[in-house]
Amino acid sequence: MEDLNSWREGRGLWMGNPSSEAELVCRYHRHELQGNQCSSFLVKHIRAPVHLVWSIVRTFDQPQKYKPFVHSCSVRGGVTVGSIRNVNVKSGLPATASTERLEILDDNEHVFSIKILGGDHRLQNYSSIITVHPEIIDGRPGTLVIESYVVDVPEGNTREETRFFVEALVKCNLKSLSDVSERLASQHHTELLERT
Repeated sequence: MEDLNSWREGRGLWMGNPSSEAELVCRYHRHELQGNQCSSFLVKHIRAPVHLVWSIVRTFDQPQKYKPFVHSCSVRGGVTVGSIRNVNVKSGLPATASTERLEILDDNEHVFSIKILGGDHRLQNYSSIITVHPEIIDGRPGTLVIESYVVDVPEGNTREETRFFVEALVKCNLKSLSDVSERLASQHHTELLERT
């Protein structure tokens, strides 16, 4: 993994408290970087409790719950570390399918990791780690989500171009995760108020 000093110079997206985010990145987001790869991480603060956000992130068999580019997904066997999923991507993107393996699913530490094994896309040797952490936002339970990745830099592209492309996808997924989580949290809060 590239060192945090290089990330502070623009290779990671810092929002919120950099020191605690840096500690979480150092603790959970370790990637072995090869010479032709790039890596980064993004952070999203979500106004929904950690248990709700985690319940969405951990759904290896249903990434379409929050990933807007996923059309459908099928998993061979049950959902355990080592499970393989076949993801069908919505039309209009430069891909149609991806085969991915579940690397980490830790319900205690809230760590989720996948590795792309193949597919018709440019994300070769891609792996990502997503962690979710409780925080307080405006006096209410919220969630800090950190997603890091490592991927090959395709021939003919620069590291910066590759980061720009991958981070656009990750940002879109994190925004959608935030929207879905906050909508569910709002519905739950409304239901609780209606019961009283």
